[in-house]
Amino acid sequence: MNAISLRAFNDNYIWLIGNGRQAAVVDPGEAAPVTAALAERDLELTAILITHHHHDHTGGVRELLAAWPDAAVYAPADERLPAPGAIALYDGDPVSLPALGLELTVLSIPGHTRGHIAYVGNGMLFCGDTLFSGGCGRLFEGTPEQMHHSLERLAALPDDTQVYCAHEYTLSNLAFCHAVEPDNPALLNYMKQAAKLRQQDVPTLPSTIGREKAINVFLRTGEPAVRAAAQQQAMEELNEDCQVFAALRRWKDHF
Repeated sequence: MNAISLRAFNDNYIWLIGNGRQAAVVDPGEAAPVTAALAERDLELTAILITHHHHDHTGGVRELLAAWPDAAVYAPADERLPAPGAIALYDGDPVSLPALGLELTVLSIPGHTRGHIAYVGNGMLFCGDTLFSGGCGRLFEGTPEQMHHSLERLAALPDDTQVYCAHEYTLSNLAFCHAVEPDNPALLNYMKQAAKLRQQDVPTLPSTIGREKAINVFLRTGEPAVRAAAQQQAMEELNEDCQVFAALRRWKDHF
């Protein structure tokens, strides 16, 4: 099973999971791309999965429910729910979609927002704006400690886990990773691959956990070269991985 990317706004991806009859969507910031994709594939929408409350991830929910009122909405319990009757989810909760053959587990991954969650299962990770290919989300509501811990949780997943994040930020993220760790051969190789995909207007996603551990500096805070670059930028000694992460995130905010 895999997910199909539906483009929204400038660089969002809505993920559609279907089985030929029914479908679920993840983070529908707008309804039109979903409605078009369902009609094209003759699919019935049965579930909407939300990772966090930002409008570019929830803005299409009510319009979709107007067309498919029986669709179940799943969303983080610690954030503003996107629709009446939404199923509030906590860390460790199961999300079972048997009609799609999909069994997911909720991971609490705060940092970008206070109650951000991810859905993991069937070899797939839907992580919203926490982990990007080559990057991570800004800290709008959470702390560096929270985000670092959240990324550690995701990095502990099997290396072959497919990473379905919600934005096409890969090239700009990789430029930052290169500034931090210019001699990483895995990064240099991936930069070429990603650039070729974008030249062909092909998404760089999904990535994998294994790839991100090899190239994403926010998952590489224990690497000596990453720590040295962060210390040079911060102009102070950084003794803990979380301190390295915080310095990298401040650097990226102004990169």
